[in-house]
Amino acid sequence: MTHFRNPVLPGFNPDPSILRVGDDLYIATSTFEWFPGVQIHHSRDLVNWRLATRPLTRASQLDMRGDPDSCGVWAPDLSHADGHFWLVYTDVKRYGQTTVNGASGASLRDFHNYLVTADSIDGPWSDPVLLNSSGFDPALFHDDDGRSWLLNMLWDHRPNHPRFAGIIAQELDRATLRLIGDRRTIFHGTALGFTEGPHLYKRDGWYHLLVAEGGTGWDHAVTMARSRSLFGPYEVHPDVAVLTAAGRRTGEVTRAGHGDLVELADGTTWIAYLCGRPLDVRARCVLGRETALQPMMWGADGWLRTLSGDAAPDPTPPLPGLPPAPWPAEPASPPFTADGLPPVYQWLRTPDPDALFSVTARPGFLRLYGRETVGSQFTQALVARRQEHLSYTATTRLEFDPEHFQQSAGLICYYNSTKFHYLHITRDVGARQLQVMTASPDDGRCTITPAVASVPDGAIDLRVSVNLDQLRFAWRSADATDWNWLPDVRDASILSDEASLPGLPNFTGTFVGMAAQDMAGTARPADFAFFHYDGKDET
Repeated sequence: MTHFRNPVLPGFNPDPSILRVGDDLYIATSTFEWFPGVQIHHSRDLVNWRLATRPLTRASQLDMRGDPDSCGVWAPDLSHADGHFWLVYTDVKRYGQTTVNGASGASLRDFHNYLVTADSIDGPWSDPVLLNSSGFDPALFHDDDGRSWLLNMLWDHRPNHPRFAGIIAQELDRATLRLIGDRRTIFHGTALGFTEGPHLYKRDGWYHLLVAEGGTGWDHAVTMARSRSLFGPYEVHPDVAVLTAAGRRTGEVTRAGHGDLVELADGTTWIAYLCGRPLDVRARCVLGRETALQPMMWGADGWLRTLSGDAAPDPTPPLPGLPPAPWPAEPASPPFTADGLPPVYQWLRTPDPDALFSVTARPGFLRLYGRETVGSQFTQALVARRQEHLSYTATTRLEFDPEHFQQSAGLICYYNSTKFHYLHITRDVGARQLQVMTASPDDGRCTITPAVASVPDGAIDLRVSVNLDQLRFAWRSADATDWNWLPDVRDASILSDEASLPGLPNFTGTFVGMAAQDMAGTARPADFAFFHYDGKDET
C-alpha cells in the first residue's frame, strides 16, 4: 500500500489542531454541545488514530447546560511548550442575530475563550483560565524568543458591520497565564471573507499566518499570508487559497478548510483540515465535518502549496515516511461495565452524568433515567456515538416498562433538537406501544407516528438500518429471530449541516444511540443490555 484514504477521523470531528511531540502525533477537534469536551486523538504514523482523551470532564472545566444547538466547545487549539500541553478553546453560550425591517441588526453572541494545561496528554488537565471573550477560534503561538501569543478572530456585533472583523493577537504571560499588553489586529482577511481559525508558524524568518475563510460550507478554504513581523503587515499568498474544494458539492472530499500544519521529524509538512463527504444522491453531509490529512510542500518562493500545486484536497494521499503503527481494533459492541461508560459514547451538555445514566445500578446494563424532552438544552438522557459510515446498522436491547404516555425510551438517530428520528417505546391507551418521532427541518415539524399498535411485555430489540439517505427501523422480541421492519422509509439526509431551519447554526454531525424521557419528572429508568454499531466501509 502506497496511499491512504481520507478522512482519517471519520464522522463528526471538525476544526482539527494537530501537534507533534517527539514521535507522538495528536489531533484535537471540536465537540460543540457534546460532553465531555474536546476530542484528542493520538497516532504514531499519521494514518492510524485512536481516541486518547477528552480533557474537559469536570463541571469546573465545562458546563454547557443552556448552550444552544451547535454551540458549546468550538475550535480547540493544542500546543506544547515548557514541557506542558496547552489547550485553548471557546465555549459559545449564545448564537443570536436580529434584523430590523430586513436590514442586518445587532448579532449578539457570547464567546468565552479558556486555557487548560497538563503535563501529560492523558491529564489531569487543569481548571480553566478565562482569557477573553472577544471572538472565537483561539490559538496559541509560542515564539522562539520565549514569548507566547493568543490569536483569535474578532467578532463585531454592531448592526451593518462585517461580523468577522479580522485576526487579533495579544501576549500571554506564561507564568501567570494572563493576557498582558494591548490586543492588536494583525490581519483583516482576504476577499473570501469569514476570516477565522488562525494558526501562526515561524519559518526562515517569516511569520506565516494560516486562516480559514469562505465560511464552513461549500466555499470553505484555507488561506495564507506572511510577514517579517508578528504584527504585520501580512502579504497574502499569491494563490490566496492553499487548500479548497472551491464550491464543489460532489466527490470524496469537499468543504475543505480550517487547517493546521505539522512538521514531521523528516522535515515534511502536513496539513490537517476539516472536510465533508456529501451523499451522491443529495448534496448533504450526514457525517458532518470530518478530519483529513495530506502532505504539503514549500516552494522556492517560500510559499506553501499542495504537492500538485492546485490547492485541491486529496482523497488518497501518499503514505508518510513513518513505520506503520496500527492500534488494536475497537469492539463494535463495547460492554457496559462498572469501569465506566465506554469512551466511544458521549452525552449532551451537562457535567453531571449521574443524573442521566448509570453503569452500576444494574450490572451489565446501561440504565438511563428518563429526563427532559428530546432536544432539551439542559438535562437530556441521551447517550450516543458518532455515525462514521454513510451506511450502517445499529441494534440495541431495551427493557422498559412505561406507566403512561409521558415516559418513553428507545433508539435515536440525532443531529440536534430540530433534526432526529426516534424509535421508542411508550404507553398509550393502556398498552405498551412502539412509536416513531421525527423532527425534520424540511417541513419544520416534529411528528409522531404510531408504528405498532402494541408490543409484548419483556425485552425488545430495536434496530436502525441506514443506507445513504434511506433510514428504516425494525423491532423484535428479544427471544425472536425475525425482524419486524416498519414500512416507512425515512429521510436520513435531514441529519446533516445542509438541512436546516433558517437562521440556525448547523456545525456538528449525526449520532446514533439510546435515549429516555420522563416528562412527568419521575425519572423512570430504561435499561439497555447492549448497543451494537456495524458500519459499512465505502468502496
